[in-house]
Amino acid sequence: MKGAKSKADSRKADSRLAVKKQTKKEKQAAKDPNKPKRPPSAFFVFMEDFRRQYKEKHPTNKSVAVVGKAGGDKWKSLSDEEKAPYQAAAEKRKEEYERKMEAYNRKLAGGDDESDKSKSEVNDEDDEDVSGDEDEDDD
Repeated sequence: MKGAKSKADSRKADSRLAVKKQTKKEKQAAKDPNKPKRPPSAFFVFMEDFRRQYKEKHPTNKSVAVVGKAGGDKWKSLSDEEKAPYQAAAEKRKEEYERKMEAYNRKLAGGDDESDKSKSEVNDEDDEDVSGDEDEDDD
């Protein structure tokens, strides 16, 4: 059994090859705070409105679970026509989110070294500096 490995040797090799798993804190630290937040679905748009109405009718209720369950039951009982305004609002928020994400991705791709000024404004300043230099040469 010259070529056989002991169990201890194989465990050592496995531990060296093991990939380190990230903890929750490490995963959260990787998130960019400037990244736009995902838009709510039609149900969550409905729940924003439903929570306000429910609190007016039941001001003493402190249970989040009761409100959520009542909202879910109400959402299930709504017809497609009654859900339409919430779906339209959710779609509008989704389009706005997509525009923000495009701008965010362009900003990431462009790099952080660019200033807030647009390129045309920067070029205009350069043109003014060049024309000012020419006037000095003529004197």
